[in-house]
Amino acid sequence: MAAPAEAEVAAAAGLTEAAEAAELTRALSRLLPGLETESKLGRRRALEALEQALEEAVRPGADSAAFQGPWARLLLPRLLRLLSDPAEGCRALAAHLLDLGLRRAARPRDALPRLLPALSARLARPELARPPPEPCEELRLTLVQLLHLAVDLGGAALAPHLDDAVRALRAALLDPFAAVRREGCECAAALARATPEHFHMQSESLIGPLMQTISHQHWKVRVAVIEATGTVIQFGSGNSVDDVLSHFAQRLFDDVPQVRQAVTSVVGGWLLNLRDRYSFLHKLTPLLLSSFSDEMPEIRQTATSLWEKVGL
Repeated sequence: MAAPAEAEVAAAAGLTEAAEAAELTRALSRLLPGLETESKLGRRRALEALEQALEEAVRPGADSAAFQGPWARLLLPRLLRLLSDPAEGCRALAAHLLDLGLRRAARPRDALPRLLPALSARLARPELARPPPEPCEELRLTLVQLLHLAVDLGGAALAPHLDDAVRALRAALLDPFAAVRREGCECAAALARATPEHFHMQSESLIGPLMQTISHQHWKVRVAVIEATGTVIQFGSGNSVDDVLSHFAQRLFDDVPQVRQAVTSVVGGWLLNLRDRYSFLHKLTPLLLSSFSDEMPEIRQTATSLWEKVGL
């Protein structure tokens, strides 16, 4: 008797999901024509109405499976187009709605084939001398945060889209806005952790932008770069160690203790965990030993502890 009862429950749940999806489709379909109007104000009002509808759809207890269909079919392609809307306010609302939708969708990974090229197109500069396609600094930060969310939700499913992700990150790491660079560093590290089986094929292309940013005037950016470099090389190509050693050595003389602490921790982490660490012992060991004489007791303690763990 248990099996028929379970089947009835499943059937009832399926009907409820279908009904919720149909209701959401009707609600969205009434609002979507407003996105096509020539009026900037009209598009903005349509987006604001969609924002209200989405916030209702993502309320606690709402069915994410029922949301998936209308989101992927009706909203996602239109919102991606609006990322290049002439009006900054409309672009910002579109990015916010994409964030809401990704968080609520039952299968956020399904959005990656369309989302990643769209984000890359708004962040990556066709030529280094030209400004980013998205002119607003705050909105570029939002787009990199959206990329970070996609990495967190997509995990290993990002692997086929590494080209687009890395292209966007290379631009973010050289962005004029310091907050975009920091978010780009965190996103690069997250991407490395999310795609360990494939990331090594792309990791070296991030080292150049990271090293161009390692001497940034903001110390928090310098710390973010050092920590991201540690993760990018840990999950990427060990060959890049040679490309960063001189930059790391310079940061051991940084005026800010947090920067020197970051170098010490990353170098010690490589000596412990890098796959081909024994090939680099003679190059990494002097950097760790340099921290033994740092003026800050905390850095000396970190270096000593790592040295003991490495067992040299």
